[in-house]
Amino acid sequence: MSGELLLLAVALWVLAALLALGGRSLGVARVALALGGLPLLALAVGTLPASTAVFHTSLGMAPSGSVFQLVPNALWLLGFGLPGAALATALGTPSPRSRMWTFGAAMSLLGALGVFGFQDAVTFLVAWEVMSLGGAVMILGEDLAADKGRPVLFMLGLLEAGSVALTVAFVLLAAQAGSLSFADFPAAAQAMPPAERLVVGFLLLVGFGAKLGLLPFYEWFPGAYGAASGATGALLSGVVLNAAFFGLSRGLVQWLPPEAGTAISGFGIFVVAVAVISAILTALYAFQQESWRELLSLSSAENGSIAVCLLGATLMFRQDGHPDLAGLAWTVALLHLAAHALAKGAMFLSADGAYRTAGDYSLIQRGILAHSPAAFGIGVLFAGMSLAAMPPQAGFVSEWYLFQTFFQGFHLSSLASRLTAALAGAGLALTAAIAFAVFIKVLGIGLLGRDGQGKGVPMPHALAVGGLGLLVLGLAVGMPEWLGALSGAAVATFGADAPAAMRDGWLLVPLTSKFAFISPSKLVIVMPLLALLPLGLLLATLRNRVRRAPVWYGGRDQDAARTATTALTFSNALRTFYGFIYRPTVETEREIPGLAQGQPQPYFVKRLIFAHTVAPIFGPYLFAPVENAVKALAERLRVIQSGHLNFYLSLIGALLVAVLIVALFWAG
Repeated sequence: MSGELLLLAVALWVLAALLALGGRSLGVARVALALGGLPLLALAVGTLPASTAVFHTSLGMAPSGSVFQLVPNALWLLGFGLPGAALATALGTPSPRSRMWTFGAAMSLLGALGVFGFQDAVTFLVAWEVMSLGGAVMILGEDLAADKGRPVLFMLGLLEAGSVALTVAFVLLAAQAGSLSFADFPAAAQAMPPAERLVVGFLLLVGFGAKLGLLPFYEWFPGAYGAASGATGALLSGVVLNAAFFGLSRGLVQWLPPEAGTAISGFGIFVVAVAVISAILTALYAFQQESWRELLSLSSAENGSIAVCLLGATLMFRQDGHPDLAGLAWTVALLHLAAHALAKGAMFLSADGAYRTAGDYSLIQRGILAHSPAAFGIGVLFAGMSLAAMPPQAGFVSEWYLFQTFFQGFHLSSLASRLTAALAGAGLALTAAIAFAVFIKVLGIGLLGRDGQGKGVPMPHALAVGGLGLLVLGLAVGMPEWLGALSGAAVATFGADAPAAMRDGWLLVPLTSKFAFISPSKLVIVMPLLALLPLGLLLATLRNRVRRAPVWYGGRDQDAARTATTALTFSNALRTFYGFIYRPTVETEREIPGLAQGQPQPYFVKRLIFAHTVAPIFGPYLFAPVENAVKALAERLRVIQSGHLNFYLSLIGALLVAVLIVALFWAG
């Protein structure tokens, strides 16, 4: 049965890609694109906690072909990424151009499915590239930004740097194993010298971290997402981000063996340090954004970094001989990404709803929430609460587990590991506080306020956001049952059933109820009861006449639009406090009448143009020098394109001589 469901999903996505590429029946293509996720959702629900059957395909290198299988953690990450992706593809892009977007979405989903399932290096890398290129085609296929080519090129440049790192890592492992199959990589890594294993681990972190948003790669996120729609963001932050984490988890946890007293023993500390710094920086930069897309994109990089931080904790605990704690950290990372995929899908679709209402993605108080259906308000509230780690939502559960995991750092034997766990907990606490402020900004400025237009989010978007918000709450409430889906994967990976020890009836516990516990299932029952007190106070005030008076505006007429809190003023305090990180710049330009004609009138300023921004950290010091070096090299290599036939013939002759020399040397 699982084979039929997989074939049905692939057939629907291929059909959508072909129809979109041909420019015909775009409505049918979008329906096929959305329906393609349903068989995979049914497959995940029906298969977990087990793996799917092993399927042999004709893809890959002859004569053996390639093997495809979805293991439990792949089914988990894919299953929770698909609801947002399916709804995003069903609603489509708000851009008037959707043909290439539909094609890119289909290719991105097909590539992600290959990343989750292929079990050899060749087909995995092909699927990885298809997934990346599909994302670029989605952005380029939309018409929502004046300059989208440069950010997409920047994105592809960094992702290709990651692909090169992955290719080198796979070559090292395959050369040692004598095989391209992932099943042979763990034994190959075991036979490698420790220093070489450390190089492989670093290459895997770079390769997958380029898509997860680890430093310095997170700097492509705001530009690329900022040129795309919310539907594109839902796909990239859901299925694609989860696929990248799955690849990194498989590489670091399954392929690299733990070994005390070697160079690889401190790699978990390095992973935690990089991920915590990435989470702090991306949260800080997200808080400064004034657009839905850029803010949510950096929030996705922040949550990806948090999951990688838990992966580093997994390596530290496993290295120290604590398979139960390693399984705890690994399971929490999967819970966190599941909650993030659902909530971020809802927020990106909310961004598209705001765009369809107001015509842009700016965070401005327009009163969208007051004029939208109730389902939209419920969904965006639940999703925002989850991303801000507020109870009883799924994001609160995963972040509670996150801190409980690092509180267990006293079990680690080395001082460096214990200190890393303590500092990571402090850094993640700062990240959580900033993330809380980020989504107060999103909900308070992006959805509240007053506006005389009286426009609300369209009903399809409201229902989609509401449905995803309810799924976020359902994930939290049903967490004691959901954990059972990961038991098989934890036992197979660590030899300990950590998910089973993370629940005690309705209670969620960090392996033991004597350390700490929460119960979102009971909170859902208790919190409405606690709400009876403020509701009673509200009813009591309704009996008495409430006297309302206008706010004093200095003797001027009240203008809610002009006095509303802006995204800049809301975040200016933090911008000032962390000025050493942001390095903010402010530019003021005066437009003077008559200046173009040579007769300026400096006392009569026509317009004052104010611009502000925060400077990127890695752009001027890392990416810009590399870009300048490539340009300089390209200038020198322009001689190759001289157009002279004799020059081309001499190059071919030199190449033939080089081939003969190499052949003779190799034969000797």
